[in-house]
Amino acid sequence: MTRVSINPGRVDWSGENPGIYLKSDPSADRYDALALFFRVVLSPFGRGHAGLVIGQPDSDAGWPDAPNFIMTDNQRMMRWIVDGWVSKMPTFVGKSGLKRMTWLDCDSVERRPGDLKTRYSETVRGSGVTLEMIWRDMGPPLPVEVTKENSATKAHEMYSVFLEAGSAEVRVNGTPLPGRVAERQFFGRTMSTAFLAFSETWVTPTEDA
Repeated sequence: MTRVSINPGRVDWSGENPGIYLKSDPSADRYDALALFFRVVLSPFGRGHAGLVIGQPDSDAGWPDAPNFIMTDNQRMMRWIVDGWVSKMPTFVGKSGLKRMTWLDCDSVERRPGDLKTRYSETVRGSGVTLEMIWRDMGPPLPVEVTKENSATKAHEMYSVFLEAGSAEVRVNGTPLPGRVAERQFFGRTMSTAFLAFSETWVTPTEDA
């Protein structure tokens, strides 16, 4: 197919969507903690931020009984994104913690970009909870272009710039969640389970728009 300068598809949402997936045993199939951050700059439901944490992926409990929660300043937007995107991501599919997570309001979001090589962090505060996501030792930026057939939703194209992190941690009210960064097969290559994702844009192809 000939590439064109302007994609004729419909932009569904765009922004930043870095993540941290941690394992206590790097060789195990299961993750011990999952976390995503969202800074959405364009969507049908406006702009907003969110920090999503599934600290006990197989638990039926939400916060405060389990560290399974989402903090956001735009619940309508994030319910749409969780239903249409997060719940379809292979790492999150079928996880009880995602279904049972507690929805919390956030009051502030603080980004500390550092030099994008040694350290980057996002801090979300609200509802009596402070969530810190910290990435360290980033690799070079990787341009990512994913077709509908290979995307998480099987319905959208995705474009982004990824930076893999050599290490990362997730803290809830100052307490680190268990596990450490591992490796996974992603987009046909071995990549870190902690990553920054900038300029992430999800597009419905023109034949489906």
